Amino acid sequence: MSLLSLGRRRPAAAPEPLTRTNISDADRSRPSVRISLGVGHVLVLAALIIAGLGPIVWLALAAVSPTQDLIRGPFSFFSSGVVQWENLGIAWERGRIGHYLTNTAILAAGSVVTTLLVSTTAAFVITVLRPRWGKVLSGAILATLFIPGIVSLVPLYLTVRELPVLGISLIDTWWAVWLPAGATAFNVLIISRFLEAIPADLYEAARIDGAGPLRILWSIVLPLARPILGVVGLLTVVASWKDYLWPLLVLPTPDNQPVSVALPRLADQTELSVQMAALFLSLVIPVALFLVFQRQFLRGASMAGGVKG
Repeated sequence: MSLLSLGRRRPAAAPEPLTRTNISDADRSRPSVRISLGVGHVLVLAALIIAGLGPIVWLALAAVSPTQDLIRGPFSFFSSGVVQWENLGIAWERGRIGHYLTNTAILAAGSVVTTLLVSTTAAFVITVLRPRWGKVLSGAILATLFIPGIVSLVPLYLTVRELPVLGISLIDTWWAVWLPAGATAFNVLIISRFLEAIPADLYEAARIDGAGPLRILWSIVLPLARPILGVVGLLTVVASWKDYLWPLLVLPTPDNQPVSVALPRLADQTELSVQMAALFLSLVIPVALFLVFQRQFLRGASMAGGVKG
C-alpha cells in the first residue's frame, strides 16, 4: 500500500452509542408492536391524568353542587340542574376561609424564614468554616434523621410549653410553629451538599482579600446558593401548608389556627356543599403554587431522592 493511499484513507467513523431497550429496533418496526406501544402509552397517560386531575375536578364540581345532589349521587353532578355558586361565598364568609388562609400564609412565611436562617447558617458552619467540632455537629444533625417525628413530639411540646432558661410559654403563639420548623436536619443536609460543590478557591480568595465569615456568607454563599435556597423554601411552604397535628397541639385558639386545622371543625358546623366549597378554596392556592414553581418542585424532588439514596 502506497503512502498516497494511506493519506487518502478516510478516518474511521465514531461508533454510534448503543441504546439498550426491552424492545429491539426490529420489533419496533413491526406494525403490531407499534400499535400496542401506542395504545399502552395512551392508556398509561389517561390513567395518570385521571388519578392526578380526577379528584381536583370532582372537588371543583362538588363545590358548586347542592347538598342533596351530593348525597343522592356523589358522581352524578347537577342532577337537579342547579349550580350553587353561592357555596363559595358562604364558605369564604361564614366559614372564614379567608381568615384561616391568611393564618396559614403567615405560618408558612415564618417557617420559611426560620428554616432558611437556621439551615443556611448550620450548613455554612459545617461546610465552609469547618471548625474542629464540625464533624460532631454534622453527626448529631444526621442522627436526628433516624428519629421518627412522633417520638420527639412530646419532648418538643414540653419544651415549647416552657422554654428552658427563659421559662416562658409559646403555646398559642405563632412562634410555637415557626421555631420548630427551623430545626430540620434534611434541609441542612441538602444545603450542605450544595455548598460542597462550590469551589473552595472562592472562599480562600475571599479570605486573602480580608473578608470575614459574615462577608463570605453574604457575598459568596447566599448568591451562589440561591437555587437550593429556593427549593428548600418551596418545600417548607408545602410542608407547613399541609401540617395538621403540630398546629392542632400548640394553637388551641381557633382564631390562630391554619386552614388545615379549621376545616375538620368546619365540617361539624356547616352543610356538605359548603364543606366541599371550603375544601376547594383551600386547595386552590397550593395547586397554583405548584403550577407557577413546578420546575423548582421537581428539582427539589430530584435532590431529595439523590440525598436519600
